[in-house]
Amino acid sequence: MLAALNATTRDIFTVTHLTSITSETVGALLRLLAGAHPGVPSTIVLDHARSQRCALGQSVAQSLGGALLFLPPYSPNLNLIERFWKFVKKTCLYSKYYADSVSFQHAIIACIEQSSPTYRKELESWLTLKFQTFKEVQVLGEASNICLFPVVKKAKRKVSSKAA
Repeated sequence: MLAALNATTRDIFTVTHLTSITSETVGALLRLLAGAHPGVPSTIVLDHARSQRCALGQSVAQSLGGALLFLPPYSPNLNLIERFWKFVKKTCLYSKYYADSVSFQHAIIACIEQSSPTYRKELESWLTLKFQTFKEVQVLGEASNICLFPVVKKAKRKVSSKAA
Protein backbone atom coordinates (compact mmCIF):
# COMPACT_ATOMS: atom_id res chain seq x y z
CA MET A 1 0.00 0.00 0.00
CA LEU A 2 1.24 3.45 -0.88
CA ALA A 3 -0.25 6.40 0.96
CA ALA A 4 -0.06 10.18 1.03
CA LEU A 5 -1.12 12.56 3.76
CA ASN A 6 -2.36 16.11 3.24
CA ALA A 7 -0.31 18.01 5.82
CA THR A 8 -2.99 20.64 6.46
CA THR A 9 -6.28 18.72 6.27
CA ARG A 10 -4.87 15.36 7.45
CA ASP A 11 -6.71 13.57 4.61
CA ILE A 12 -5.21 10.20 3.67
CA PHE A 13 -4.94 9.03 0.06
CA THR A 14 -4.04 5.42 -0.67
CA VAL A 15 -3.21 3.22 -3.61
CA THR A 16 -3.35 -0.49 -2.82
CA HIS A 17 -0.88 -2.76 -4.52
CA LEU A 18 -0.35 -6.23 -3.08
CA THR A 19 3.17 -6.91 -4.29
CA SER A 20 5.76 -4.13 -4.39
CA ILE A 21 5.67 -0.39 -4.93
CA THR A 22 6.69 0.53 -8.47
CA SER A 23 6.92 3.71 -10.50
CA GLU A 24 3.44 2.94 -11.88
CA THR A 25 2.06 2.81 -8.32
CA VAL A 26 3.66 6.17 -7.56
CA GLY A 27 2.19 7.59 -10.78
CA ALA A 28 -1.27 6.34 -9.75
CA LEU A 29 -0.92 8.03 -6.36
CA LEU A 30 0.19 11.31 -7.97
CA ARG A 31 -2.84 11.20 -10.29
CA LEU A 32 -5.10 10.52 -7.29
CA LEU A 33 -3.64 13.52 -5.45
CA ALA A 34 -4.03 15.78 -8.48
CA GLY A 35 -7.65 14.67 -8.89
CA ALA A 36 -8.44 15.58 -5.27
CA HIS A 37 -7.69 19.26 -5.91
CA PRO A 38 -7.87 19.88 -9.67
CA GLY A 39 -6.28 23.08 -10.88
CA VAL A 40 -4.59 23.75 -7.53
CA PRO A 41 -0.79 23.70 -7.70
CA SER A 42 0.66 21.39 -5.10
CA THR A 43 4.01 20.33 -3.71
CA ILE A 44 4.32 16.68 -2.86
CA VAL A 45 6.94 15.77 -0.29
CA LEU A 46 8.59 12.41 -0.90
CA ASP A 47 11.37 10.40 0.63
CA HIS A 48 14.25 8.95 -1.36
CA ALA A 49 12.69 5.63 -2.35
CA ARG A 50 13.83 4.59 -5.81
CA SER A 51 10.23 4.24 -7.04
CA GLN A 52 9.55 7.86 -6.06
CA ARG A 53 12.67 9.36 -7.66
CA CYS A 54 12.12 7.70 -11.03
CA ALA A 55 11.66 9.57 -14.28
CA LEU A 56 8.06 8.34 -14.67
CA GLY A 57 7.01 9.82 -11.33
CA GLN A 58 8.70 13.11 -12.11
CA SER A 59 7.12 13.33 -15.56
CA VAL A 60 3.65 12.50 -14.16
CA ALA A 61 4.02 15.21 -11.50
CA GLN A 62 5.17 17.73 -14.10
CA SER A 63 2.28 16.89 -16.45
CA LEU A 64 -0.19 17.33 -13.56
CA GLY A 65 1.28 20.70 -12.56
CA GLY A 66 2.70 19.51 -9.27
CA ALA A 67 6.15 19.87 -7.82
CA LEU A 68 8.08 17.13 -6.10
CA LEU A 69 10.14 17.94 -3.01
CA PHE A 70 12.49 15.21 -1.84
CA LEU A 71 13.40 14.97 1.82
CA PRO A 72 17.02 14.47 2.81
CA PRO A 73 18.07 10.82 2.95
CA TYR A 74 17.48 8.97 6.22
CA SER A 75 15.07 11.50 7.70
CA PRO A 76 11.83 9.64 8.47
CA ASN A 77 11.21 12.07 11.35
CA LEU A 78 10.49 14.77 8.73
CA ASN A 79 8.02 12.61 6.82
CA LEU A 80 4.47 12.85 8.19
CA ILE A 81 3.34 9.68 6.44
CA GLU A 82 5.99 7.73 8.38
CA ARG A 83 4.40 9.00 11.58
CA PHE A 84 1.01 7.88 10.27
CA TRP A 85 2.34 4.39 9.46
CA LYS A 86 3.75 4.18 12.98
CA PHE A 87 0.29 5.04 14.33
CA VAL A 88 -1.35 2.40 12.08
CA LYS A 89 1.09 -0.26 13.27
CA LYS A 90 0.51 0.68 16.91
CA THR A 91 -3.26 0.72 16.51
CA CYS A 92 -4.02 -2.36 14.45
CA LEU A 93 -0.91 -4.53 14.26
CA TYR A 94 0.94 -4.63 17.59
CA SER A 95 0.05 -7.68 19.71
CA LYS A 96 -2.60 -8.83 17.26
CA TYR A 97 -2.83 -12.07 15.37
CA TYR A 98 -4.38 -12.34 11.92
CA ALA A 99 -5.16 -15.79 10.59
CA ASP A 100 -4.30 -14.95 7.01
CA SER A 101 -3.00 -12.26 4.71
CA VAL A 102 -6.49 -11.10 3.74
CA SER A 103 -7.44 -10.45 7.39
CA PHE A 104 -4.17 -8.59 7.87
CA GLN A 105 -4.83 -6.39 4.82
CA HIS A 106 -8.42 -5.69 5.88
CA ALA A 107 -7.25 -4.62 9.35
CA ILE A 108 -4.84 -2.10 7.85
CA ILE A 109 -7.42 -0.75 5.39
CA ALA A 110 -10.07 -0.47 8.14
CA CYS A 111 -7.65 1.38 10.41
CA ILE A 112 -6.81 3.85 7.64
CA GLU A 113 -10.48 4.38 6.78
CA GLN A 114 -11.36 4.95 10.45
CA SER A 115 -8.38 7.19 11.14
CA SER A 116 -10.12 10.44 10.36
CA PRO A 117 -13.41 10.03 12.22
CA THR A 118 -12.35 7.68 15.01
CA TYR A 119 -8.74 8.64 15.76
CA ARG A 120 -8.72 12.28 14.68
CA LYS A 121 -7.96 13.67 18.15
CA GLU A 122 -5.15 11.19 18.78
CA LEU A 123 -3.66 11.78 15.33
CA GLU A 124 -3.39 15.53 16.00
CA SER A 125 -0.43 14.89 18.30
CA TRP A 126 1.15 12.35 15.94
CA LEU A 127 0.82 14.47 12.80
CA THR A 128 1.95 17.83 14.11
CA LEU A 129 3.90 20.12 11.81
CA LYS A 130 6.39 20.82 14.58
CA PHE A 131 9.67 19.17 13.76
CA GLN A 132 12.69 18.84 15.96
CA THR A 133 15.49 20.98 14.66
CA PHE A 134 18.93 21.65 16.00
CA LYS A 135 20.49 25.08 16.32
CA GLU A 136 24.16 25.74 16.75
CA VAL A 137 25.16 22.14 17.12
CA GLN A 138 28.86 21.71 17.47
CA VAL A 139 30.25 19.07 15.20
CA LEU A 140 32.69 16.76 16.90
CA GLY A 141 36.23 17.55 15.97
CA GLU A 142 35.53 21.15 14.91
CA ALA A 143 37.10 23.77 17.16
CA SER A 144 36.77 21.63 20.22
CA ASN A 145 38.98 19.72 22.54
CA ILE A 146 37.03 16.56 21.93
CA CYS A 147 38.85 13.79 20.17
CA LEU A 148 36.96 10.76 18.97
CA PHE A 149 39.96 8.48 19.28
CA PRO A 150 42.20 9.73 22.06
CA VAL A 151 45.81 8.70 21.89
CA VAL A 152 46.68 6.56 24.84
CA LYS A 153 50.30 6.85 25.86
CA LYS A 154 51.83 3.53 26.66
CA ALA A 155 53.81 3.33 29.82
CA LYS A 156 57.45 2.58 29.30
CA ARG A 157 58.40 -0.62 30.96
CA LYS A 158 61.83 -1.95 31.39
CA VAL A 159 62.16 -5.50 30.34
CA SER A 160 65.03 -7.34 31.79
CA SER A 161 66.08 -10.71 30.78
CA LYS A 162 68.50 -12.92 32.49
CA ALA A 163 70.31 -15.16 30.20
CA ALA A 164 71.63 -18.37 31.63
